[in-house]
Amino acid sequence: MLAQTLARASGIADAFIALHGDLGAGKTTLVRHLLRALGVEGRIKSPTYAVVEPHEAVQLDGSRLNMFHFDFYRFSDPREWEDAGFRDIFAGPGLKLAEWPEQAAAYLPTADLDVTLHVQEERRLVTLRANTERGADLLQGLSA
Repeated sequence: MLAQTLARASGIADAFIALHGDLGAGKTTLVRHLLRALGVEGRIKSPTYAVVEPHEAVQLDGSRLNMFHFDFYRFSDPREWEDAGFRDIFAGPGLKLAEWPEQAAAYLPTADLDVTLHVQEERRLVTLRANTERGADLLQGLSA
């Protein structure tokens, strides 16, 4: 339900959402549901080894939405940031979703929205924190 509501939120197209949580907390699953809700078809694989997986979907108005799913779990070489063009991706349009953002914190801009997932017994607790005006708009859209 969170993914579907977030997909309809104003400002999602160019947002940067950072996902936090332990291994197995559900970060990749949440991203997959969000990408599906935004119209991505086909296989959505985890970018654990590739670091980033690009996606594209056609919106109802015919425009294209570019999305980038990052997984910085194995990120350790600062040269990779420049060599892979991550600076350009984050400076350009499109939705950016980053798992394990703390691994690349020195290079990342401020996330519009921080999503933290905690596993409590057999359920997930999700905490959302807006860090920018766009993030506040996203939260506002979730409560509407």
